[in-house]
Amino acid sequence: DYTLVNPPRAVATGNKVEVLEFFWYRCPHCFQLEPALTKWLKTLPKDAQIRRVPAVFRPDWLPGAKLYYSLEQMKLLGRLHEKVFDAYHIQNVDLDNPAVLGGWVAKQGVNRKQFESLYTSFAIQSKATQGAQLATAYAIRGVPAFIVDGKYATSVSQAGSEARLFEVLDQLIAKARAERAGKKAK
Repeated sequence: DYTLVNPPRAVATGNKVEVLEFFWYRCPHCFQLEPALTKWLKTLPKDAQIRRVPAVFRPDWLPGAKLYYSLEQMKLLGRLHEKVFDAYHIQNVDLDNPAVLGGWVAKQGVNRKQFESLYTSFAIQSKATQGAQLATAYAIRGVPAFIVDGKYATSVSQAGSEARLFEVLDQLIAKARAERAGKKAK
């Protein structure tokens, strides 16, 4: 159901159990998983936190990562994350094309100039590069993939089904919580 991350990695969520989700907006498996993932996230314990990381395995994956981090910076992910998936997979909008992307964000009520300035910024390029490095560090080979607390890797294929994936994630969160409590007790 899962594999051990060797060596384990530090987390960025402090006292909360970290659940990293590696994804790509153009991935059909990520798109298919998104509704169930959104539902599962509503049940995430208060001591756990999701961190989404757009994977960049090839140069053509970079635009989606920059799009994600730009929307995150503008605090628009809650409103537009699923709409980006829909644009790629249902409406066949080529959001990798900067001219098309600019028009699409404007139609979503986003300030186009502000978005484009951010999208092309060094800060967003750096975040996308860091996400690519994180996927490499965790030896992620495909998406969607999940890492729990820097120690446990799982995916739909490892778990066997979408439903089982969420059971495994819940169990790994509980395991990580117990390990953290054990360290505090010592």
